[in-house]
Amino acid sequence: MTQDIALDLGWAPSACTLPTAEQPLRVAEFDDLFADAVQGVARPERTRLRLDLVFSPDNAARTAELTARENGCCSFFTFTLTIADGSLTLEVTVPAEHVDVLDALETRASTAATPTPS
Repeated sequence: MTQDIALDLGWAPSACTLPTAEQPLRVAEFDDLFADAVQGVARPERTRLRLDLVFSPDNAARTAELTARENGCCSFFTFTLTIADGSLTLEVTVPAEHVDVLDALETRASTAATPTPS
């Protein structure tokens, strides 16, 4: 089951250097972040995903720390965290050959996202 979680996310073993036993823990960290902080998901380009996050210093720090660790094992990701005008946005870009990973990340984020109050 542990390996299935990582594969459900779309991470191919050749694309990720994180040890297999640690992959479900990382997936859970992203799922927790998505559930707690994501309030909007957009796909402006095939290779780019934008996540609007609930603005707070804690969410900014948590997102920065998690994405820095993720980039250490999956260096094909480019993460850009923007803090401006009381908003917090995470953009994730990948090369075209890793769009399937971005698709899976978008699905997980969209499923867990907390809608913005109207």
